Amino acid sequence: CEKMSKDYFDHVAREWETMRKEFFSEIVREKALERADIQPGTTAADIGAGTGFITEGLLKKGVKIIAVDQSETMLAEMKKRFTDYNNIDYCTGTAEALPIPDGTVDYVFANMYLHHVDSPPDAIKEMVRTLKKGGILVITDLDEHSHEFLRTEHHDIWMGFKREDVKQWFCSAELDNVTVKCTDESCCSQSQCGEEYAHISIFLASGVKG
Repeated sequence: CEKMSKDYFDHVAREWETMRKEFFSEIVREKALERADIQPGTTAADIGAGTGFITEGLLKKGVKIIAVDQSETMLAEMKKRFTDYNNIDYCTGTAEALPIPDGTVDYVFANMYLHHVDSPPDAIKEMVRTLKKGGILVITDLDEHSHEFLRTEHHDIWMGFKREDVKQWFCSAELDNVTVKCTDESCCSQSQCGEEYAHISIFLASGVKG
């Protein structure tokens, strides 16, 4: 459940940036930001922000950033990384209740977030709620896999996703121009005992609020 996931991220917050670099590369971020075609002077939300993987890229785009995570410990680590920036609002929030008013952001990003929420369809609808008309949602996450150790060791709630399911969730949230495609990147992780190694493809899903 999400509480176990939160406890896990609270525990690993100080090491997370090092761990993240082993899991996936900056190319995932580059492709997500490229898909959104970000314009200066707009507002972007980084949902499940962690220590700021997506935000780090957004800082180069001249936008206001709302960073949301359920782990206050993660956000504290993120603040340490970006002390020189005053265009980031740090907010604690859950998948079911994002601390962002309706229709106020131009872009929403969620990287490796969806497989840590109890209800992905509801989480997507909640992210769409915060978007302005014409705003863009971009999600990067894991394709469906069978690596059980990611559930037990990393407290993943979902073992990745079928792309057709993700597309349906986007369409059900009343997004237009929905695409779900491969990033040609993978998430890599080794089990604690060292006996199992995961190499999972990463998809990029996007849609526009009509």
